[in-house]
Amino acid sequence: MPKERLSVVVTRRLPEAVETRLSELFNVSLRDDDTPMSRDELVEAMKTADVLVPTLSDTIDAPMITQAGGRLKLIANYGAGVDHIDVESARQRGVLVSNTPGVSADDTADMTIAMIIGATRRIPEGLRMMAKGDWSGWAPNAMLGSRMGGRRLGILGMGHVGQAVAQRARAFGMQIHYHNRRRLHSGIEEALEATYWESLDQMVARMDVLTVHCPHTPGTFHLMNARRLKLLKKDAYLVNTSRGEVIDENALVRMLKSGDIAGAALDVYEGGTEVNPDLRRLGNVVLLPHMGSATVEGRLEMGEKVIINIKTFDDGHRPPDLVVPSML
Repeated sequence: MPKERLSVVVTRRLPEAVETRLSELFNVSLRDDDTPMSRDELVEAMKTADVLVPTLSDTIDAPMITQAGGRLKLIANYGAGVDHIDVESARQRGVLVSNTPGVSADDTADMTIAMIIGATRRIPEGLRMMAKGDWSGWAPNAMLGSRMGGRRLGILGMGHVGQAVAQRARAFGMQIHYHNRRRLHSGIEEALEATYWESLDQMVARMDVLTVHCPHTPGTFHLMNARRLKLLKKDAYLVNTSRGEVIDENALVRMLKSGDIAGAALDVYEGGTEVNPDLRRLGNVVLLPHMGSATVEGRLEMGEKVIINIKTFDDGHRPPDLVVPSML
């Protein structure tokens, strides 16, 4: 007698090819529209499913996991970041958590370089000028930006994305510096021509551009706090394509307003979709709607990893991208 297919609930619309393959392999419940599930809907889904496939827009905390009941066995996250899931509570309840690491590193690194160029060369300002019809012609001192070549790039978090950024930045002639929980192997450092800083404060104070690529954890919340932001040089730029909570956004706004930092480029925000109104009004800021990993190819690869994790679990094996609390 054939084995009963796993019950899988998907919380958001995924690429059509991914949804089709999931439907071929499992008993899948898909969304009719792309609105996020409510808290009650998520709890109900966890009560009825063997596997939940959430995204970063779905907060799954301890009280919700407690209500899940005994059927839920795997949370197969569609995305690398899992700060929206209480992984420890899930493990205590016997629920595994998997993610999709490494897939979006190149895409996010590409966007990071684009944002560095956008901020240092004042591209958004130029776009706004052209859109308003305010351009009166070329002038020797008009719209002067900063050259990337020879500048010091500080990378906060040297995982897959940080290393991909370093590779690209070297091609622009930038000097690579980094701070990480653990120092990289000497061979990787040599290949990237990267200088390691044990002290984050000392690195921050010497960089021309600082780009953030660490996850949001209790230990990284406001890692770039008001005190540390004040260490930045007045002509420095801050870039963030990781998680908004890593930066004290209110402190950053104050520094941007006062001219204590040259500019910033942000793809993520401390308040999620609630963007500080002052950020929208500032001319020296590049703002994007969390699109660092938004490529067709990347989204399909994320879906493939989700499917592999679920299928491996269904076959009685450990999901290849299993997340454990000690990793966070």
